[in-house]
Amino acid sequence: MARISLSKISTRAPAKLGKEEVKKKTQKLLYRLEELQNLLYAEGKHALLVVLQGLDASGKDGAIKKVFDAVNPMGCRVVPFKRPTELEMRHDFLWRIHQQVPPKGMIHVFNRSHYEDVLVQRVHKWIDEKTVRQRFAHINHFEKLLVESGTVVLKFYLHVSKEEQLQRLQERMSDPTKMWKYNEGDIKERQYWNQYRAAYEDVFANCSEAAPWHIVPADQNWYKEYLIADAVVKALEKLNMKYPGMKTG
Repeated sequence: MARISLSKISTRAPAKLGKEEVKKKTQKLLYRLEELQNLLYAEGKHALLVVLQGLDASGKDGAIKKVFDAVNPMGCRVVPFKRPTELEMRHDFLWRIHQQVPPKGMIHVFNRSHYEDVLVQRVHKWIDEKTVRQRFAHINHFEKLLVESGTVVLKFYLHVSKEEQLQRLQERMSDPTKMWKYNEGDIKERQYWNQYRAAYEDVFANCSEAAPWHIVPADQNWYKEYLIADAVVKALEKLNMKYPGMKTG
């Protein structure tokens, strides 16, 4: 796959787009998503895995709340991946991930994911380059298995600028409604900005063709939410799902 340079991709919406018009389109997409999720749940032949990755304060939590607030909670589950537990560390790195993939009829949203194991651990040099390459291969095989088993895998990288990230992190220190999100480590991680960007570009270059990445400009929440909702709706519509008939007997 051709290498992607994040520095050449804007973190903002095209100037010609109007915020209010895009928000109206997003609302229509969310109505459609609600319909499609009911259909996915009823038919029970497919599953949807949404992977959200991005640097700290790129807007993963907000995207989950805005885009998936419309769906029936019975058919959707959000799974956050934080530092592995002692038990998880005693298994292969995909062990904890595979347990959380969606069964047929369900949507699961990963807030961070298996990619943390080739990002954080690589940036901090907790693993060597040989292990990184091995993990790329394992991730690609894992995602190919999911896709071939009937799971649609949508991966989104929330592309935030360094300036916008800093502003959002500062809000966590001054806004009482956001202070609970504050983590001193987030500020420290900013010193690795360039290393994380390089690691993400390597992820994009080595990702599975079965589940390509969507790079989402994330400085403006309204545009980020629109792009994610649009991609999810289009992916579900491609499944050509139908409601099952009445069960008898």
